[in-house]
Amino acid sequence: ENVSMSEYRVVVVKVVLGFAASHFISFGVGGCVSLHVLNFRVGVTLTGVLDRHSLVYDFFALKRDMEGLLSELDHRLLLPASNPDLELVETGSEVEVRHGDRRYVFPASDVVVLPIPNTTAEKIAEYLGGRLARELRKAGADTIEQLEVEVEETPGQSAFWSGPHRA
Repeated sequence: ENVSMSEYRVVVVKVVLGFAASHFISFGVGGCVSLHVLNFRVGVTLTGVLDRHSLVYDFFALKRDMEGLLSELDHRLLLPASNPDLELVETGSEVEVRHGDRRYVFPASDVVVLPIPNTTAEKIAEYLGGRLARELRKAGADTIEQLEVEVEETPGQSAFWSGPHRA
């Protein structure tokens, strides 16, 4: 018997979603990419089965969910919480960052410390995927089986993360 398996995907492309943020990437004791600003673009793909309305997930709800998450990062400096090459000191109003002989001090309101080891596109994609998965579970989106998040740093240069919805 030839049984056909259907797969459905909902995609919100990177043209719609984005955020501007500063970051730098450390490469151990010997190296660190200089602090710079990027206009990140984000794409999201949800794979799953159809609900009673014949939807995997509503496009507008997905866009709203992602815009909410991205607004937390927009116009901020992104710093990794668990990078062994960086020393972060957070006081009430400032965040100080040290890498080797470099020292930066930023207003705390301009900084988002992410629970990742480095602010690479790969780890930002994973962070956003995990946050989105939690939002989808809270919303009761039980038709979704897999998520994929793309983070594009510059046109043609993207990183992807994918994982199960029920991680």
